[in-house]
Amino acid sequence: MLKVPRLVPQGKGLAPVLLKRAATVELDWDIRQKSRFDARSSAGDHLGVFLPRGTLVRGGDVLVAEDGSLLRVVAAPQAVLRITACTDHHHGHDHDPAFDLMRAAYHLGNRHVPIELKPDHLKIEPDHVLADMLRAMHLNVAEVSESFEPEGGAYGGHGHGHSHGHGHSHGHDHDHSHGGHDHNHDHHHG
Repeated sequence: MLKVPRLVPQGKGLAPVLLKRAATVELDWDIRQKSRFDARSSAGDHLGVFLPRGTLVRGGDVLVAEDGSLLRVVAAPQAVLRITACTDHHHGHDHDPAFDLMRAAYHLGNRHVPIELKPDHLKIEPDHVLADMLRAMHLNVAEVSESFEPEGGAYGGHGHGHSHGHGHSHGHDHDHSHGGHDHNHDHHHG
């Protein structure tokens, strides 16, 4: 197992020629917000990643293994809700799509939901309660498979405990089953 203790955000300062040759490692958002996890690289290496606590890993970041080899992080496509504004006017009120999106971002932010902000859409993790709320606010909500890169800020480091804490109430919160393995491989990195 290759131990990976370092992260270089966006590969800054590393030679582009080395990055081009680097193996990649595809990680979804659940894994990218953990500082310790196991993964497999595109070259087939088994990786034991142990980064400083609270490290957020983003697509384009570069992991540096103990032997000096580089691994480029790819944000894996995953199920997300893509939220766009309705531009048709059959609601009978003259509304501004950009304002509808801004209001949605505000309501989601209030709930500490990890959210990716784009000029013309928002992305959140699948959650049917939130999806219903957004549809009630005249927004289009589509489930798609795309990379998920939420804003840092509000929960960058300590907050993500509660950012999906309230997933428990709806039974589809599957990511917690493997949350447990965070603990059992803390021991052998002594």
